[in-house]
Amino acid sequence: MQLNESQREAVAYTDGPCLVLAGAGSGKTRVITSKITSLVCDKAFSPESICAVTFTNKAATEMRERVATDLGSDLAKRLTISTFHSLGLSIIRKDHAVFGLGRNFSLFDQYDQQKILGDIIKDDFPQLLTEQSCKTLSETAATQISLWKSALKSPEELAKTGNRSWVALAYGLYERYLQACNAVDFEDLIYQVTSKLLNDENFKIRWQNQFRYMLVDEYQDTNENQYQLLKLLTGAHQCFTVVGDDDQSIYSWRGARPENIRMLAEDYPNLKVIKLEENYRSTGHILHCANELISNNQHTFTKTLHTSLGDGEKIQIIETGTEEDEASRVAELLFRHRYHHRTAFHDYAVLYRSNFQSRTIEKIFRENHIPCVITGGSSFFEQQEIKDIMAWCRVLCNPRDDAALLRIINVPRRGIGAESIGVISGYAKASGKSLYDSMLSNAITKDLSPKQMQAVGNFVILVTNLRQMLIAKQDLNLAKTLLTRINYETYLKVSNESEVAADFKIRSVRSLMQWIEELIAGRHDREPLNFIEAVDKLGLREMMDRNNDNNAEMDAVQLMTLHASKGLEFPYVFLVGAEEGILPHRNSIDVEGGIEEERRLCYVGITRARRELTILLCRQRKMRIQDPTSEIKMGTPSRFLYELPKDDIEWFRLGKMPGPSKEDNLASVTEAIRRLNELNKMQ
Repeated sequence: MQLNESQREAVAYTDGPCLVLAGAGSGKTRVITSKITSLVCDKAFSPESICAVTFTNKAATEMRERVATDLGSDLAKRLTISTFHSLGLSIIRKDHAVFGLGRNFSLFDQYDQQKILGDIIKDDFPQLLTEQSCKTLSETAATQISLWKSALKSPEELAKTGNRSWVALAYGLYERYLQACNAVDFEDLIYQVTSKLLNDENFKIRWQNQFRYMLVDEYQDTNENQYQLLKLLTGAHQCFTVVGDDDQSIYSWRGARPENIRMLAEDYPNLKVIKLEENYRSTGHILHCANELISNNQHTFTKTLHTSLGDGEKIQIIETGTEEDEASRVAELLFRHRYHHRTAFHDYAVLYRSNFQSRTIEKIFRENHIPCVITGGSSFFEQQEIKDIMAWCRVLCNPRDDAALLRIINVPRRGIGAESIGVISGYAKASGKSLYDSMLSNAITKDLSPKQMQAVGNFVILVTNLRQMLIAKQDLNLAKTLLTRINYETYLKVSNESEVAADFKIRSVRSLMQWIEELIAGRHDREPLNFIEAVDKLGLREMMDRNNDNNAEMDAVQLMTLHASKGLEFPYVFLVGAEEGILPHRNSIDVEGGIEEERRLCYVGITRARRELTILLCRQRKMRIQDPTSEIKMGTPSRFLYELPKDDIEWFRLGKMPGPSKEDNLASVTEAIRRLNELNKMQ
């Protein structure tokens, strides 16, 4: 496909800072990849001096593959194309000593973060547990610490401003724990790099000289930290292109700032602004509704999407009685549409504001034998309990796996706290040994109390005894008894407030160990494996990749939240739950900027549809808010529906059902004649 005039302008301009305002479906990815190719082939930039960043691994992979098609794989490999966090990780790995980290530092995920904070709360703020659960408090602290890091605020800076809240104090303890463990968390990958660029001139000059041109995709999703990172890396030459759409900024709850587009115009007076307004995805009625809806928000730069695809079908708005009626209506409409148009199930998507809405839809779909996949849900291998047991297995296979050992050293709790871990980590760092080898050293005994030393000793004995089973080739017995030997199921029952939640987690870890047993026993005509080989076979990345690939190949209706749908498109979309309190969400109605963000979220949903969009709502819906026995009646259509232009919609009130169109009737007659002719030929 040839570039249009605006796209060509965006590709050609390289003389200074450039903002490409790219509306939904306007071909922004093609602009970025074409610009990278142009920088190398036409502007003589070396591939190593070009850095392109985006927000997901999938987007980065797609970008790299497209560039490789244009430039060839050899040149494409020399480019830096990654997520913001992967870029940060790469910088820290190359300059780990500058950050005070050892070469083999660990990267803690959100579950590690919440567990550490939970231990800190139990040890240093036990009085808080009288009013709230440890899980709630640790989640609150983790969210706030992530927001502080996104805003470039350190514990020391908070203390200077007089913030002595328990979360701020826990933040300081948490940072000291990370340092003692030679570890960083997910937010550190950008926070620490940006902080170092701000405070270390030599470091800043070195990395500014590394990249001569930067490109940023989905710029509207950047937070303060990421914006500062861009400014600092491009400070010497100011050669960059950011591509974004402020109308699709829907992540303020995790620190994204749509106002970064306005800040860009203020910080760079010579900013070149190029608008991509031709939409290659959706029909006219869909785009007109999207334009009218989003025009109710304030904009630094305005844009209006247009298309050459024709008007298409009007958007249908259908009222139903209950959420069961709503789900049944979607199933009915989908069946009828699929019959008339001979489409595949994967041509359809059902979008909703909140995850709870998927339950009824999935239930109705299953009952009606409609294949469906819930996109964006948690993978089995992302569950905390599965990560724990996989870490235990990794330590038994290789006790020098520091990242895995740090995860399970106090799981289940055995009295090895932050102070003990700090001593062990400090010795490991100084001696260059692994954590496990350091625990075997007499050198740590002088810095640990007898009680602390006993706890460490008990852990070493437990790991040694379990590893003896591998040496004795009792692999299958180890797999069958591991959960009992480490007392993990009891730990789950004690640490979970809900018996139902504990039972669910116990079933999950039992399933994991059953898989390992089957791999070791060689069931289902498989070659028998030893314990180490079985654990490798069930490696987290391998399993997640395989699951994702299977979902992508399935012919199934996609069920997903509006947030998860961003960046995707489907020929036919059902948007359900268009009611006040759901879209817009009840928690956003009284929040500053909340309605504007919910409107952007609705805009994202509308612009996912290529050919047809059906919006549904119900007049009464069961919703549990505080009292689990209460039913809240939700009967008001979303305010956003009244912002859609009347000429582009068909609104079917409660009790009215849209009938088949003339085209559908003609298709039915044609199909009937075809089948009749086939029967006649068979006679």
